[in-house]
Amino acid sequence: MPDTNTIETIAAKREPAEVGLPAPMSGPERFLNRELSWLDFNLRVVEEAENAHHPLLERVRFLSISASNLDEFYSVRVAGLIGQARAGVVTPSPDGRTPAQQLAEIATLAGRVMAEQLRVWHDLRAALGRVGLELLRDPAVLERKLSVEDRRWLDVWFMERVFPVLSPLAIDPAHPFPFIPNMGLVMALRLAREADGHGMRALIPLPAQIERFIRLPQSAPHEPTRFVMLDDIALLFMDRLFPGYRVEGLGFFRVIRDTDVEFEEEAEDLVRSYETALKRRRRGVAIHLTLSADMPSDLVELVAGELGATREEIFTESGILGVVDLRQMIVDDRPDLLFAPYTPRFPEV
Repeated sequence: MPDTNTIETIAAKREPAEVGLPAPMSGPERFLNRELSWLDFNLRVVEEAENAHHPLLERVRFLSISASNLDEFYSVRVAGLIGQARAGVVTPSPDGRTPAQQLAEIATLAGRVMAEQLRVWHDLRAALGRVGLELLRDPAVLERKLSVEDRRWLDVWFMERVFPVLSPLAIDPAHPFPFIPNMGLVMALRLAREADGHGMRALIPLPAQIERFIRLPQSAPHEPTRFVMLDDIALLFMDRLFPGYRVEGLGFFRVIRDTDVEFEEEAEDLVRSYETALKRRRRGVAIHLTLSADMPSDLVELVAGELGATREEIFTESGILGVVDLRQMIVDDRPDLLFAPYTPRFPEV
């Protein structure tokens, strides 16, 4: 059994290490912010789209999922914080941040997530092109790569499928700015009449019932799979939409609305309460506006002013708007670019 001197010696050796231990945390710093933590999680979803061990189209799926997550995050969680900030709520959350402070940090981190999405998509698009899946973009590229047969097919497809559901809208004192639905993608235009140069501003809401990524027909099985975006097809046939006018400036914008709703559980008629709340949800306040970076300044002012978007609620992107739509490029006839299907196996009795 060790004597008293030995025990004191051991305790003396341990004492410096114990002195160096950090003090236990107390107060708000003990907690992680729920919204910022969620954005960190979604950033990890974007990182899965970079994982070279996943098949290419599954990486595109991960990227689309991250964009869908972000849309829902803004329409529900951020909408709630904006409502608190506008109501003047300054009560801090358990982690010590007020609603206004949370919104400022969310804007910074969400901007990073969106920038990562576009960067990853740039790399994925190049990788898809190398394995025979091409996305044809921009008028100059379409002019060079579309054959006569492609243009004929697109002409028929546009007139039969798209033209009947498009609603070109002039914006002037006699035609006020229309209601833009949640997640609505719209082309804003500045036009000039060919005859006398008379200017006009217009909108073309892209219909949600039409797929945004249109697959061109293949004349032979070995040919690459090619897609054209509805955005570019509308530009290709602009003379059908605004005959006698030329385009002098354009840009796209996408709006996310507040879809956070509350139900009165003690309402006399619960069904009617739900119906009213769901109708109100479709026309929620615009809380997030994404603009294409090349949109002319006068169109930016028009769109932001009509939607009532503040500077903090406006984001600009130099790539594709609505990354969630990339899931439409996931084709079933390229199993080599997808996860192998899982067949469950039942244990034998």
